Amino acid sequence: MIELKDQVAFVTGATSGIGKAIAHGLAKAGAHVVAIGTNPERGAEVLQELKELSPEGKHRFFPVDAASFEAVQKGVEELVKEYGRVDVLVNCAGITRDGLLLKMTEEDWDQVMDTNLKSAFNFSKACVRPMIRAKKGKIINISSVIGLMGQAGQSNYAASKAGMIGFTKALADELAGRVNVNCIAPGYIETKMTDQLSSLQKEAILKQIPMGRIGRPEEIANATLFLASSLSDYITGQVLTVDGGMVR
Repeated sequence: MIELKDQVAFVTGATSGIGKAIAHGLAKAGAHVVAIGTNPERGAEVLQELKELSPEGKHRFFPVDAASFEAVQKGVEELVKEYGRVDVLVNCAGITRDGLLLKMTEEDWDQVMDTNLKSAFNFSKACVRPMIRAKKGKIINISSVIGLMGQAGQSNYAASKAGMIGFTKALADELAGRVNVNCIAPGYIETKMTDQLSSLQKEAILKQIPMGRIGRPEEIANATLFLASSLSDYITGQVLTVDGGMVR
């Protein structure tokens, strides 16, 4: 089992879906987890779950709008003072506002880009300085196979997730030798997003997946644990596709 005992991990989008599974996995590995989100009710739930999974951990829910530059810079500064450092940052905040480009509104575009891509910039910028001072750190961006292959009706989402991949590679070059920056591109995973698909849509998706099933959030969490651990110390600037063989 991967050990992250006493490491400090910030996870955005941690109150549901993949982000929540990642927060759970990090806590079970011994990390002190800061679950970041905007919904206080879900935040209280995930905090209670983290305490039950890892009673010795110094976990907390931190409410902040990940798309707000000033709020994130101030919030991370407070957290670093409180915990003394940040070892792992997982950028997992994400939303969809699907629609064909002809019908997509400017608001649909901006909301997705701000939540999915700008949030990664905001948190990475805030966390990089303390990581550089410590001469170590792991930044893990949660992208999507949609960022690699595109999808009709998701031009905003695809652009945001492709942007995360380019951001990952550029930042990895900037920080090489001090901070590892990698990206995970999940395929179709069992979340509220996939729950909304019709049986016909799910049937069509399964035909594209050689392993013949939709993935579980815990499987993305496992990949995140690997990239957060010392096992990945010589890996940076990479995209780890976790999709049952869908994109290759």
